[in-house]
Formats: sequence, C-alpha cells, structure tokens
Amino acid sequence: MEYYDLHTHSIFSDGELVPSEMARRMENAGVSGFAITDHADFSNISWVMSRLRELQNWRDDYGVKILLGVEITHVPPKLIGKAVELAWKEGAEIVVVHGETLAEPVKEGTNEAAIESGANVLAHPGIVDRTLAEKAEDSGIYLEISARKGHCLGNGCVARLLSYVDIVVNTDMHSPSDIITPETAFKICLAAGISKPEVILESNAKLFRNLWKAKK
Repeated sequence: MEYYDLHTHSIFSDGELVPSEMARRMENAGVSGFAITDHADFSNISWVMSRLRELQNWRDDYGVKILLGVEITHVPPKLIGKAVELAWKEGAEIVVVHGETLAEPVKEGTNEAAIESGANVLAHPGIVDRTLAEKAEDSGIYLEISARKGHCLGNGCVARLLSYVDIVVNTDMHSPSDIITPETAFKICLAAGISKPEVILESNAKLFRNLWKAKK
C-alpha cells in the first residue's frame, strides 16, 4: 500500500521540523512521498519558496520524493487567485488553499475562490455540498479529508461527495506525532465513511505523480 501526503508544514511556517527530518520520519513511516506546503500569503510566498528551492538539487538523494509548495492561508477570497498565481510564479510545484474548516474563522467564500484559483488541493473545506464538489471536479481541484484534529470535523461531509469529486487524505503535519502510516491513512478514510479507502489513496498517488512529473 502506497501513501503520498500532499499537505505538510516545515520550520519555514509553523512546523517543528527541518525538511530533512521530515523526509527521514516520513520514510520511516512508510510514506512514499510528501509535499511541503508551508503557510503563505503575499508577505512570505517569495521567501518560503526561496527557502524550499534550496532542496531542489539535493532531494533525489532522500529516501522519499519531496514536492515543494505552499498553503495559501486566510487570504481574503477576492485575492486568493492572485496569491496562487504568485506562488506558481515563485516556483511552487503544488499549491494548497486553506479551506473553510470548522476549527478556524476562515472567511466565507474561501472555498469558492480556491476552486476558481487554479490550485491543486482545497484543504479541510468544512461543510461542502454537491454543487461545490462538482465545481471542484470541473476545475481539477481535489478536496481533502484531514487527519488533523479540529480540521477532521468536516471529513464526513467531504466523504459523502466522493461520487462527484476527487478526494485525497492528508495529515496537515506540523509535528512528528502528526505523521501517519499508509495503514492509518486507510483507516481514517474508513472512519470518514468511505467504503473503499484505496480509491482515496490512489487519488493521492495520482496527483502526486502528476505533479512530480511536472516539477520545476
């Protein structure tokens, strides 16, 4: 069973680990690849990507594949598209948008703006409906089931939309204790009400591999 985590954080935002330790711990947990997606807005997108780009010449020698990107976080909805555009310009290989989680006061309209932005993943979107899911599918953006406490409150709502949109399961890792094995990722999907978790893990693998092929 393969698992690719598309949403994690390093010391370059509010994570606890440098990328090298993240990679070693991920490898030890049986993770095949992961994306570093540090929290970002207009004030630090360029800086975060400049730090992460330092890994580009070295990452092939790590035990896991590493994608480099950002999570656009708490940016006003009308500016999300511009933030995503800036992230791509600064060399991001994956862009996640921080969705309308029940655990934080994310501004209403963020999910809709994220779907229209050209990002890859709408993280922990909270309460979503079929209309939004179908828009996400048309835009090629994946919705997230989250392993993170608080953000996981909307997992059941997202899981019910599997027939209408591609879904991935991510950790939103900030500390070593947040890292999960492929088996745990499978169980989180089961707990969310998904009868065939392998479909979700395959979505993770598909998106990661496509982005890996297209990486800068």
